[in-house]
Amino acid sequence: MNETAPVRLLIVDDEAALREPLAEYLSRQGFDVAQAASAAEARSQIRDDQNNGAAPDLVLLDIMMPGEDGLSLCRHLVESRAIPTIFLTAKGEATDRIVGLEIGADDYVVKPFEPRELVARIRSVLRRAGRSAAAPENELFEFEGWKLDPLKRRLIDPEGAIVAISSVEFRLLMAFLEHPRQVLDRDRLLDMVQGREAHLFDRAVDNQVSRLRRKIEVDSRNPQLIQTVWGGGYMLATDVKRTASA
Repeated sequence: MNETAPVRLLIVDDEAALREPLAEYLSRQGFDVAQAASAAEARSQIRDDQNNGAAPDLVLLDIMMPGEDGLSLCRHLVESRAIPTIFLTAKGEATDRIVGLEIGADDYVVKPFEPRELVARIRSVLRRAGRSAAAPENELFEFEGWKLDPLKRRLIDPEGAIVAISSVEFRLLMAFLEHPRQVLDRDRLLDMVQGREAHLFDRAVDNQVSRLRRKIEVDSRNPQLIQTVWGGGYMLATDVKRTASA
C-alpha cells in the first residue's frame, strides 16, 4: 500500500442499493473506492488495476452473488493476489463466514452494519497487513532451506520454486519466523495474525496452521517445523536466519 496515496478499496456486491451508497460514504472518509457488481467484473478490474500498478489495498466482498460466489473469489484473492479481504455477510450465513475465515479472509461484517464500524474494521485490517510488511525492504527470512521475502510476500521452497500462500498464511508464518523456538499460544496467534475483533476461535487457528504445514512440511501429518505444544500452542522448531536480499 502506498502511504502517500489514498487507500484504494474495491467493493464487490451485486446489490447496487447497498454498493453505491457505501462507496459514496467510504469516499467521504478519504478512501479511493472502486466498485464491481460481480466476481467476474472484480477479477477483470483487479487484473487491469495490477497491470497499471493500482491494485486495491483491500476488497469488501459479498458472499452470495449470482455466478461465482464470494467464497470462490476470496480464495483467488488470498492465494494468488495476497489482497486483504473483508466479507459483507447476511445474518444467516454463519457457516459461510467460518469457511471464509478459514480460507484466508481477514474479517467479516454482518449486514446491516454501522458504516463507522466498517471503517474501523477496514483500518484495523490495514494496520495488521502493514505491520507484517514492516521488515526492512532488503531482508529475507531463511529456515531449513526455505526463504520468505516479506516485501514481495514471496515464499520460496528449498528447490527455488515459489509457493503461493494466502495473506493469513503469510502473517502466520511471519509470526513464527519472528519468534522462532518460542511457544505461541492460540490467543497470542489470534492477536498477531487476525486480531480479536475478527471474532475468530481456536479451531480457525488450528486450521490455518494445518494449511501452512501442508505447504512447508515434508510430511504435514508428522510436522517437524511447526510443532504442536500440547496445552501450550505451537512452536517453530528451527533456527531462522535474516539475510539481505539480492
